[in-house]
Amino acid sequence: MGKGRLEAFSDGVLAIIITIMVLEIKVPHGTTWHSLEPLAPVFISYVLSFVNIAIYWNNHHHMLHASKLVNGKVLWANVHLLFWLSLIPFVTGWMGENHVATLPFVLYGIILLMAGIAYFILARSLASLHGKDSTLAIALGKDWKGILSVVIYAIVIGLCFIHPWWGFSLYVIVAAIWFIPDRRIENTLEDNKL
Repeated sequence: MGKGRLEAFSDGVLAIIITIMVLEIKVPHGTTWHSLEPLAPVFISYVLSFVNIAIYWNNHHHMLHASKLVNGKVLWANVHLLFWLSLIPFVTGWMGENHVATLPFVLYGIILLMAGIAYFILARSLASLHGKDSTLAIALGKDWKGILSVVIYAIVIGLCFIHPWWGFSLYVIVAAIWFIPDRRIENTLEDNKL
């Protein structure tokens, strides 16, 4: 089965997720800089979530670029990932509206944890479909970066109960780890062309 429809569907869902998030930022009624101050936590939450969605889109694109085909298992793994990502606008809004409240920060971490696990499942499903000697399987390797991210998210959830901003700081660190594009797939594709 070709991968084109999976890519198009995923791109559309991710674009809608970003659109929903930006629509949650309400326009202030004032015309001064002071009227923007209450929006600062909402905007900070939006930026973090936007970066996370962009990271998923970027890595999803690279992973599918290295794939030649998909099957039913991959389709369901992809929908599983999109489900968790589709909850990000809700927790982003809740976190932004409630500033430093524990439960919104914890739920944000749970959603990121589940999205990380879902991405790992999708990557493993694609690697399994293409075989252990495929370019994709070789590029993904053990995926220590993905495993480390999931472990950090699990730790962050606990830290949020101590102080939400500590958790938020680690959410930013995980995003920073992935912000620099993951070159494993590109490098493996280039090596195989030589």
